[in-house]
Amino acid sequence: MFGRRACTVVERTTYGPYVVVDVHDPDGPAPAPGQFYMLAAVERWGGGDGERPFLPRAFSVLRAREGRLSFLFDDVGPGTNRLMDLDREDELWLTGPLGEGWRPTDRRPILIGGGVGIAPLVALADTLDAPEVLLGFRDAHHAQAAALVTQGSDPSVTTDDGSAGHHGLVTELLPDDLSGVELFACGPPAMLEAIRRLGVPAQLALESGMACGFGACFGCVTPLAEGGYARVCVDGPVFAAAELAEVPAH
Repeated sequence: MFGRRACTVVERTTYGPYVVVDVHDPDGPAPAPGQFYMLAAVERWGGGDGERPFLPRAFSVLRAREGRLSFLFDDVGPGTNRLMDLDREDELWLTGPLGEGWRPTDRRPILIGGGVGIAPLVALADTLDAPEVLLGFRDAHHAQAAALVTQGSDPSVTTDDGSAGHHGLVTELLPDDLSGVELFACGPPAMLEAIRRLGVPAQLALESGMACGFGACFGCVTPLAEGGYARVCVDGPVFAAAELAEVPAH
C-alpha cells in the first residue's frame, strides 16, 4: 500500500529560507498527521561527484489534501539541497505514509514547533478547530513559515535574535497553569527534552536520520524510560513524553 512510487511536483513555494514542494499522489493512501515519508529525487540522486545522496531522506508530511501532499524543506546538506531544487514537472520518489502519528486527546491541545519541526504540527492543526500554536524560529526570515498554519489559528512566534515576536525560547510562551492541557511538540532535541522534563501530558514527534524508514536497520533507536529502545520509524515518530528516558541530541 505504501510502496515506493514516483510522484510529479505540481507546485513549489518559498517561506523565507524554506521551500514547500507539493506532489500529486492520487493513488497513495492518505497519511495521518504526524506520519512521514521517505523521499528521494528521481533525477540526480546519487552516482557522481555532484550526486552524493543515495539513501532517501525522512520527512513528515506538512499537509495532505485530495491526492496532493506537501513537504517542507530546509537546506542542511546535499540531500535537502537537491530536494529544494525540485520544481514543477520534476519527479520525486516517495515511500509512505510510515510510522505512528499524533494520537487523539480529550485534553486542550497546545502545539509547539521549532524550525522545520513545524511540519507535522501544520498537518495536525489542519484537523483541529483553531488550536493554540507556539512556534520558535532562528530569526524573522525563518519565521515567515508561521504563515503555513491556517485553520483560524494565529500562531505566537518567538525568535532567537528577537527580530520577530518574542525574544527567547518558544517554551517561554507556555502558560503557567498546564492543567487540562496536552502538549504536541516537534523541533530540536533540546526543546523536546525541555518539554519532556515538564512532566505534563505531551506527545513528542522525534526527528532522526533514517536509512530505511520501516524498522529493518535499527539506525534510529531512542531510549525508553522503562529500559530498552524503540525504533523512531515504526514505534514513532510520535511518542508519549512519559515513554522516553530522554530525547537524545542528534
